[in-house]
Amino acid sequence: MERARKVANRAILKRLVNESKQSRNGEMSSRSPVSYTPSRYVSSLSPFGSKNHSRSDSLGARNVSNNVGFGVGSQIRSISVEALKSSDTFPRRHNSATPEEQTKMAESCGFDSLDALIDATVPKAIRIDSMKFPKFDGGLTESQMIEHMKDLESKNKIFKSFIGMGYYNTHVPPVILRNIMENPAWYTQYTPYQAEISQGRLESLLNFQTMITDLTGLPMSNASLLDEGTAAAEAMAMCNNIVKGKKKTFIIANNCHPQTIDICKTRADGFDLKVVTADLKDIDYSSGDVCGVLVQYPGTEGEILDYGEFVKNAHAQGVKVVMATDLLALIMLKPPGELGADIVVGSAQRFGVPMGYGGPHAAFLATSQEYKRMMPGRIIGVSVDSSGKPALRMAMQTREQHIRRDKATSNICTAQALLANMAAMYAVYHGPEGLKTIAQRVHGLAGAFAVGLKKLGNIEVQGLPFFDTVKVTCADAYAIADAAYKSEINLRVVDAKTITVSFDETTTLDDLDKLFKVFAGGKPVSFTAASLAPEVENAIPSGLLRQSSYLTHQIFNMYHTEHELLRYLHKLQSKDLSLCHSMIPLGSCTMKLNATTEMMPVTWPGFTDIHPFAPSEQAQGYQEMFNNLGDLLCTITGFDSFSLQPNAGAAGEYAGLMVIRAYHKSRGDHHRNVCIIPVSAHGTNPASAAMCGMKIVPVGTDSKGNINIEELRKAAEANRDKLSALMVTYPSTHGVYEEGIDEICRIIHDNGGQVYMDGANMNAQVGLTSPGFIGADVCHLNLHKTFCIPHGGGGPGMGPIGVKKHLAPFLPSHPVVSTGGIPAPDKSHPLGTISAAPWGSALILPISYTYIAMMGSKGLTDASKIAILNANYMAKRLENYYPVLFRGVNGTVAHEFIVDLRGFKNTAGIEPEDVAKRLMDYGFHGPTMSWPVPGTLMIEPTESESKAELDRFCDALISIREEIAQIENGKADIHNNVLKGAPHPPSLLMGDAWTKPYTREYAAFPASWLRTAKFWPTTGDVLTMYMVIATSFAPFSQCRRWLKKRRQPTRNR
Repeated sequence: MERARKVANRAILKRLVNESKQSRNGEMSSRSPVSYTPSRYVSSLSPFGSKNHSRSDSLGARNVSNNVGFGVGSQIRSISVEALKSSDTFPRRHNSATPEEQTKMAESCGFDSLDALIDATVPKAIRIDSMKFPKFDGGLTESQMIEHMKDLESKNKIFKSFIGMGYYNTHVPPVILRNIMENPAWYTQYTPYQAEISQGRLESLLNFQTMITDLTGLPMSNASLLDEGTAAAEAMAMCNNIVKGKKKTFIIANNCHPQTIDICKTRADGFDLKVVTADLKDIDYSSGDVCGVLVQYPGTEGEILDYGEFVKNAHAQGVKVVMATDLLALIMLKPPGELGADIVVGSAQRFGVPMGYGGPHAAFLATSQEYKRMMPGRIIGVSVDSSGKPALRMAMQTREQHIRRDKATSNICTAQALLANMAAMYAVYHGPEGLKTIAQRVHGLAGAFAVGLKKLGNIEVQGLPFFDTVKVTCADAYAIADAAYKSEINLRVVDAKTITVSFDETTTLDDLDKLFKVFAGGKPVSFTAASLAPEVENAIPSGLLRQSSYLTHQIFNMYHTEHELLRYLHKLQSKDLSLCHSMIPLGSCTMKLNATTEMMPVTWPGFTDIHPFAPSEQAQGYQEMFNNLGDLLCTITGFDSFSLQPNAGAAGEYAGLMVIRAYHKSRGDHHRNVCIIPVSAHGTNPASAAMCGMKIVPVGTDSKGNINIEELRKAAEANRDKLSALMVTYPSTHGVYEEGIDEICRIIHDNGGQVYMDGANMNAQVGLTSPGFIGADVCHLNLHKTFCIPHGGGGPGMGPIGVKKHLAPFLPSHPVVSTGGIPAPDKSHPLGTISAAPWGSALILPISYTYIAMMGSKGLTDASKIAILNANYMAKRLENYYPVLFRGVNGTVAHEFIVDLRGFKNTAGIEPEDVAKRLMDYGFHGPTMSWPVPGTLMIEPTESESKAELDRFCDALISIREEIAQIENGKADIHNNVLKGAPHPPSLLMGDAWTKPYTREYAAFPASWLRTAKFWPTTGDVLTMYMVIATSFAPFSQCRRWLKKRRQPTRNR
């Protein structure tokens, strides 16, 4: 083992020495007494801007007229206009490789320039000449961008919102705002598939699950969904699955939020379900064909109903009950689980997450143990590590799309992990008593408002119990809403005589006094809100008041001061590897820089504090940004219109396929339901197609990783009369630009189908080609990949879809706020509603917008080129140690590549998982494992990583290859070696006993750079064989007792 470390260190040292010599030789050959090249890292106006130009050289050169920017008399030389422009340009901060490095790296790949490498990699038939933006083509500087975003923010008018409907103002605790939402150690993490370096966010997500199960009264919860409306649609799909599709009607009570109703209606179309909306008293199960019913608790207009008998009646008819609820209300209300609900959904937004004009927010779904295998989304469970200590990991992944594909419970991949963490920490910070205080205060304010309205007269307050929303009947609802508008107050108008007013934790007594003046219609108000307090009574019947305890675990009862919560947050983040530590080279995930300037506007009040259903004239800054962003994305993709509504990549896939479905239906082609999908496609592709009611026909790939065109042709021709679409990723998931992509598109179009392009690999297209130019009809973009929205440890994401002109009329709509394509099509026949908010997770769109606007067309094109360069450079460095599985016709790869580890299983007993876990000891997140080819690693470096970081990762893999060689040569035990023992946490290394056949030092410090900065995994190998399906902290201590009865576990494959 010591030999392996020395070999690796000698290789690193030799490379550094050679580079140093080349650098010095280059300096001496280019040095001139009168000229120099400024460093890219220092302003060209600086007299000491070049590493080749010392201070003494600068002083001596003052007498040389050709080298002086300013001087005296005849020696004066005019300064250029360019030198006076702002120097805080952004592309040089985002694209890490310098021009000199680009040339050297290209040469190491066998090309004389970067452009030569690109010409050899991207097929000529699909190359575009150039990309030019209508705005921001040259790119704004960082300071200009900040000013532009401030200008947009100022155009948003923040009225006091009483609209409700699932969105509420909330106080975001500053300690959570600063240390989670604004903290790259939290927002640059990836989904916690590699548990050993993810224990912090896994614990936080387990807190979230515990919070949900406690408040809903059901034992199982997932770790977030996209929004309340789509969570309800997922519950509807569960009801359909529970009865195995034998009952085809789903009933929705009309007391549900309108956006939820519309989303369920849209989703039901793909499942061939009939959705019936009805008043609660009119719901009829007599047909025997009802699989489930959805109700709101409290209702959308505020009413609180006792659903006890309702649930019993539904169950007697074999109908499952889904209840959409409000977490803050459940602090005071009897939990849905105690009322008999089978599935409970909702949003955690009002637990410390800004409205943000619609999102992102973490939704949830809770159910019983009986239906755990049918739940959508990720679930955190309790296991043990290789030392027998309790550890966390994701559980029951066999339900999910990346494994089950078209048989998955849902197509969801990216969820809302970052927002779930915020909501969980809100509950941790306030604790059960603090939450109770907030809930009682909100309820009290609503009660005071109701008392005051009764005193005003001529206004009727609904007689049903309420929690935070008061329903008012009046002579002219629109007149009252107009008066409120003039006082910068937004109310919800239900109809001409009905208004609802929803209160939240930001509401004050002064706000109530303003409301009373509005409802008084100009007449004097003889009382104040404060004076009403003695008259306010609890409006919730005793039979519906919560009696059961909640949030009893110590985690919710010990971090109530800022110091304590700050330290807890820091403790958790220190367990997780993020982009703060090192590159995360996950193939098909594009873990690039999330720049600070891009992230700043996300927490500005002008963007965070707007209700998604506020009048559009109050959100002119947002609307201007949406229009600009739509135009920019159309230019980038070659499409004619965009919808910003899908709030994740999988949601974009679903939306795009539903657009195709609507298009075929509009032409009378209802029978077109076949979707051709390559076997190498992302798991979300077949899962999304299945949700759209499509029949999936798989096609294979050839030995070079390309789609088998002849097999595709036969499949298309065989299904000519039924063909709906092809789903294709470009470059392919094998990391190559397929030469025949234009022919593939023609085959599909010739047989009556549409081409859906998965935009996951768009980072290798921007500025070089485009989906529209290639021949695609629709494509979703993962803004959390190509366009810099951070992954957040598993979300948020955004998946807007772009379409050609003939599909634009079918883009999603919304029942509350008018929306559609950007730019708007000439006519509109929308497919329905995809997400709860009109523009999806609008709050994070400024991230992508600022990225595109600062990079400009050239910066974005260069980013694509450098991403390709970095991948090819790494592939070249590694090819003598690991086989590179697929290459293009000229021997190059795209922006990612696959290394083949399958042979090591026979020669050394080593699997990809072993290599990934050993990489943790080197301070790296492992690449994508065993996808799209089992037994491989897929590596994607992105353009943001420096050459030094690329080399460090390559050096780590080369060192690991030497460790594998030690096993192959019999110098290390095939079962007990440094890879099988990885990762090595401090608790293991510092333990009293050490029985391994290699040293502690080598286990911890296999490379020299680790001695100055090392990320430490905090747990050993987390096992699957002892998984406890626990979605709350309750079984954690039980797990410890349970383990004592079992022998010391070993790694299980």
